[in-house]
Formats: sequence, structure tokens, C-alpha cells
Amino acid sequence: MRLGKVVKSNSHCDYVVQVDDRMEVRNPPQPEDYGFGCFVKLEDEGDRHWAVGIVYNSQLFNPMFLSNGPRLTSDPDPMFAPDLIMETRTLLGVVLIGSIVEQGKLSHGIQGIPRVVVPVNTPVCQMTQDEIYRFHLNEIESPQFCYYSHLLRFGGSFAAQLTQQVLRELADSSLFAGAELRALEILCKELAWKNTMGAMR
Repeated sequence: MRLGKVVKSNSHCDYVVQVDDRMEVRNPPQPEDYGFGCFVKLEDEGDRHWAVGIVYNSQLFNPMFLSNGPRLTSDPDPMFAPDLIMETRTLLGVVLIGSIVEQGKLSHGIQGIPRVVVPVNTPVCQMTQDEIYRFHLNEIESPQFCYYSHLLRFGGSFAAQLTQQVLRELADSSLFAGAELRALEILCKELAWKNTMGAMR
């Protein structure tokens, strides 16, 4: 599902995505589609894959807020009132954590800071469960979680909570089993302990 498009960047791995609305698409995404911790992919439709990211923040942009312009004392006359366009926008903060490489019919993830700069207006889409799973496998089909420290450092003000939520959702997703699931559980418990102790200080 397409969520929106890249409109700017704050750094090499921190991008701002503008969510599509009813003025741009017939069926815009719902708030549940781009929630906190959602995996997204930045890629041109059928052309080029740029990066994988995680939604770490959101902002509501409303230019009418605190507007000091004149106000009408009665309802406007529809015969003379111009068409008004709602300029409210939903903006998402997305931290880039890697990319996906296609190898024949299979794919795997390269985790870390992508080398390329993602262009403005690049479409941003929600990732499927299978794409999330393939991103967490390396070229020899072994699980990988190399973006753990990167997410803790560049995940914004809620980096610890974001990382903990991502790990918990991966552990609960039934995508991993055995030793991989136990490794995720250990990381979740370690991070939960650090968050608890940090809050007590």
C-alpha cells in the first residue's frame, strides 16, 4: 500500500514523508497504516528500490492554526465563495535502516545506513510481512538485526521505546522461531531492563 512521498530530509538517514490525502488519491491510507514503528520501503513503482525505513515520528501541519486573518460574521454565500482546499497535512519522520537486494526469486536485506540519497517525491509504501521477514535475512538466509544500535541512536526522542516495540512486534509476528526467536526475546528483555533502570535514575 502506498502511504505518501518523500518531501524533504533532515539528515542522510532521516526523511520526512507527506501522507497522501483525498485530494491526491481516491483511497488514502488510514492512520492504522502508518503508525509508530511501521516498516516502510522507499522505491519507485517497478523502477528502483532505494531504502527501507521505520516510522519514528509524526507531525500534523495545519496552517490555519493561530491564523490572525479576518473571520466572517455569517456563513459565506456559496455563489461568491471560492473553492477552499484543506491545506492540513500529516508528515511522518522515517529513519532509514537499510535496503533490500533482489537475487533471482529471493531477496535479502542489507542493514545499516544506505549509501545513496533518496530523491524528493519518491513513493513510500507499507511493507508486507514477507518483505519484513526477507529484510531480516542476510545473503545466506541467516537472520540479522544489525540496525539495533543505529535505531537506538537515530530513532528520535522515542528511540528506546521504538526499538523495544519493533523487537517485540518481530518476536510476536511468528516470522522467527528457535534460536532466532530466543535472541529477539533476549534483546527485548535487555532493552526493557535498560529503559526501566533509566527511568528510575
